[in-house]
Amino acid sequence: MPLQIINLTKKFGEQTALDTINISIDKNEIIGLLGPNGAGKSTLMKSIVGALKVDQGEIIFNGLNISDHQIESKKKIGFLPENNPLYLEMYVKEYLQFVANIHKISESRVDEVIELVGITPEKSKKISQLSKGYKQRVGLAQAIIHQPDLLILDEPTNGLDPNQILEIRNVVKEIGQQKTVLLSTHIMQEVEALCTRVILIHKGNILQDCPIDEFKGKFDSLEEAFASYTATQK
Repeated sequence: MPLQIINLTKKFGEQTALDTINISIDKNEIIGLLGPNGAGKSTLMKSIVGALKVDQGEIIFNGLNISDHQIESKKKIGFLPENNPLYLEMYVKEYLQFVANIHKISESRVDEVIELVGITPEKSKKISQLSKGYKQRVGLAQAIIHQPDLLILDEPTNGLDPNQILEIRNVVKEIGQQKTVLLSTHIMQEVEALCTRVILIHKGNILQDCPIDEFKGKFDSLEEAFASYTATQK
């Protein structure tokens, strides 16, 4: 298993954000991480990438405990946080070259990624001049530039127009054929379009971890299933 989360617990003061979470994720899966606001999704993702310290439990990635092998683990993980932190005064290609240099990657990979995420016409612009859609693509480019084994995306299509959403989805779908993708979203169409498996988290606990058809079950839509599972836990 490329990623195993074992009895993961994370607290902020008296509040338990994650309560003894257990997840196993295999290669070449696109998994939808669902949950209401404040459910613990971002805490889980930040714990996996090493941005938050683990209180209890273990996260094993490619056979290594990420707490003990942070640098090695981060080399193989790509992360696009919800707020997409970018250096706005840098030019697009300059920024991606900067990220590539950190990972010791050749310039040819920079050009490859620029083309893959569809920002070739914008590569000579300052990031501050870009639309939100193009900024998201730059964020996605930095997350995949080092060809990570695991890609974690927190609301990757948030605020994008319908055309941009489709384009980002196509890129994610392509990546998911060779890599493992963990995708957090509130958009159920996105889950149906991309994911084969759903993990539903609520109040720091996993309510469902199953194939998408099983999650939908007897309900007419994923929205109905989501509302029913989370309503019974209030």
